[in-house]
Amino acid sequence: MMDLAGLTVSELEAEQLCHPKVGGIIFFTRNFENKNQLIELVKQVRHIRPELLIAVDHEGGRVQRFRDGFSLIPAMGDILPAANMDLTLAKQWAKECGFLMAIELLECDIDLSFAPVLDVNGISEVIGKRSFSPNPNEVSALAQQFIIGMNEAGMAAVGKHFPGHGSVAADSHIAMPVDARTKEEVEAFDMLPFKQLIDQQQLQGVMPAHVVYSSIDPNPAGFSSYWLQTVLRQQLAFDGVIFSDDLGMKGASFAGDYLGRAKAALEAGCDMILVCNDPVGVHALLSEFVWPADEPLHTALALKGQPNQVKQALAQQARIEAAKRLVDTIRR
Repeated sequence: MMDLAGLTVSELEAEQLCHPKVGGIIFFTRNFENKNQLIELVKQVRHIRPELLIAVDHEGGRVQRFRDGFSLIPAMGDILPAANMDLTLAKQWAKECGFLMAIELLECDIDLSFAPVLDVNGISEVIGKRSFSPNPNEVSALAQQFIIGMNEAGMAAVGKHFPGHGSVAADSHIAMPVDARTKEEVEAFDMLPFKQLIDQQQLQGVMPAHVVYSSIDPNPAGFSSYWLQTVLRQQLAFDGVIFSDDLGMKGASFAGDYLGRAKAALEAGCDMILVCNDPVGVHALLSEFVWPADEPLHTALALKGQPNQVKQALAQQARIEAAKRLVDTIRR
C-alpha cells in the first residue's frame, strides 16, 4: 500500500499504481482540499486501478485526515466520559460514531479506515484519547459497538496496534518503544481486546505495533513471526488480513532499509505492507525488491467496501443526521 504526494495522481504515481504488487493506496491530509476534490482523486485512482483498496486513518479526534465537509468524529476516549460513564449509553454512541465515520468515507468510495484503536489507554502519549478507555473490558465493549456501526455502513474493521501500544511511553513514529513486561501481563491486559473481538469474529483486519516486547521476542511485533504467526494466527485463530504499520516509522528501522523492512514484515506474516511519506522507499520496493513467489493466503482486497450495504446505509438519512448531532454533542 503506497501513498500520493498531492491532490492529484502524478504520471509517475499512475505508473506505480499499475505495478502488480501495489494492492492499495492510503490517503493523508495533504491529499485533501475539499470533498469534491477528494471524490475526483478517488475517481482518478479507480480509473487507473479499479480494484485497489483505498484507505485512510480516520479514527476521530486528532487522527482524522479529512475535515472540511466531513463530520468531526470525537476522540474515542471522549465517548464514555460524555455519557457520564454510563457504559450502556456509551456503547450506543460508539456504534453511531462508527456508522457515521464509515458511511461518510464510503460515500466518497473510500473502502477502509484503519480503525478502531484497540490499545488500552495507559502511559502512551501517542495513543492517549485515541483509546476508548484505560480498562481493557471497556475497550472491548465500546470497540465492538463501533465495529458493528462500521459494518452496518458496509466497512470492514482493522484493529490496531496488536498486541497493544498503550503501556509503553515511546512513540514508534520517532523512536523504538520497548515494553519489558511478561507475556502473561501483556496477554491479560493489552491483548485482551484483540482476543475478545477475534473470538467474537468482529475483526476483519489487524495492524501490529512497532513495539518490542523484549522479554517475549527480540523483534517488534510487526516483524515477529512469534506475534503474527504463533500468537495471532495460531493461538488467537485470527483468519483476517494483517497490515503492517508504516514501514517508514522509526519503529521499523531495526530491519534496515526498505528492502530489509519489507522482507522482514512479509516473512513475519504481514499480508500487506504500508510504505508512507517516502516516495524513494516506494520506488526502491517496486524496482528492486524480490517479492515472494507465493501470493498471500489472505488478500486485503476482501476488505473493500460493500456496495449494496453502502447503498442501504446511505438511504438511512434520519440515522445519519442523528449521528451528526450526536458527535457534536460528544465533542462539546
